Amino acid sequence: MWGRRVLLGISLVVNIVLAYRLIWSDQGLVAYRGLKEQHEYLEGRIKELDVQNLALSQEIRRIQSDKEYLEKIIRKRFNSLYVKDNEVLYIFPEVQEATRLGATADETKN
Repeated sequence: MWGRRVLLGISLVVNIVLAYRLIWSDQGLVAYRGLKEQHEYLEGRIKELDVQNLALSQEIRRIQSDKEYLEKIIRKRFNSLYVKDNEVLYIFPEVQEATRLGATADETKN
């Protein structure tokens, strides 16, 4: 009878240790849920990056093949500083700078 109680106590302690390891250890259910959430996030991020990668690849192909599109991109990036042979470029001062210069000229008149 005493042997059965000891055996029951040992099996109870072993079951508690195993349950703890199953749920809260580094390889338990809590860690599994964290890894599962991280995996889902990374899968979504991969899909976003695949879409972005496809769009960039299409733009590269378009830039390489379409000269008009390339010119449009260059003009947009360099704020119309790209000039063709038959064009004239006029550069005007900024609006804020022009108003500031006008204000100082008015102040000197007074």
